[in-house]
Amino acid sequence: MADEKDSRSGSIRHPSWDRPVVATVALELVGLAVCGLVALVGWPFGWLPDTSFVGLVTGLIAIGPAAELYRGAGPPRRLAVVAALLALAAVRLLVTPAVNWAFPALADPGVGILVGYLVALPVGVAVLAWFLTRANVA
Repeated sequence: MADEKDSRSGSIRHPSWDRPVVATVALELVGLAVCGLVALVGWPFGWLPDTSFVGLVTGLIAIGPAAELYRGAGPPRRLAVVAALLALAAVRLLVTPAVNWAFPALADPGVGILVGYLVALPVGVAVLAWFLTRANVA
């Protein structure tokens, strides 16, 4: 999505994320698709991306809605960020052992940590959005 120039004030409008959690999940899928393409290109040469690389790329691609929510919020942003980070950590700490228990063969490559992170990222954005909208209403 390209930036649009507002004709009245001359400012640049960035894309608006009406549903930040849905947009985060969609961007996570795009990030996973990018990592899948990298794996397909690297596979004939014997290189496959590490799970930390996949998590980093996916997180960087999916962080847009959260960054825009943070940028457009009013002064009480610190509490929202702390709550979002605590939710992200809690969900990741709950999902990772569940995935490692369900799929013990995938515990060594770190897939449980990646899945925990990918599940926790939209939850963190949802908590961030909830706290920021609640702060703006009050």
